Amino acid sequence: MVTNKKQEQSLRVICHNKKARHNYHIVETMEAGIVLLGSEVKSCRRGSVNLNDSHALIENGEIFLVDAHISPYAHANRFNHQPRRKRKLLLHKHQIKKLYGKIKERGQTFIPLRMYFNEAGKVKVEMAIAQGKKLFDKRADIQKRDLLREEQRRLQRHS
Repeated sequence: MVTNKKQEQSLRVICHNKKARHNYHIVETMEAGIVLLGSEVKSCRRGSVNLNDSHALIENGEIFLVDAHISPYAHANRFNHQPRRKRKLLLHKHQIKKLYGKIKERGQTFIPLRMYFNEAGKVKVEMAIAQGKKLFDKRADIQKRDLLREEQRRLQRHS
């Protein structure tokens, strides 16, 4: 997770998963590398990525990002990629074992929050261990947000 403001400003965000914070309680976040093809990186530079409805699966000690949509690059012709293929995430073995334990025993899931280029120009994915929200939790969040918005409007009118 990026904690330093200066580091966060040097990141170039490709895509946010806007539904993630609405549908899930975020327990823990971490940064992971991702294995991409050349045409996928070029599509990322154009911002043609969608992380909605994507999640991670652990198979044979490796972790994969599933259902992330990276649009085909127009100039790649026959060397283009499949838009929704499984993409390998790069994490240390001890991190994968820790994730596997948390996901299996607590009923949590591993979802992407955002994809970005770091200072070195590498594509990184901010992943989160998350617990699904119930419908009443979502309604309560919306109600809190509306109350804060109304309060800010009142303060702006009086000042």
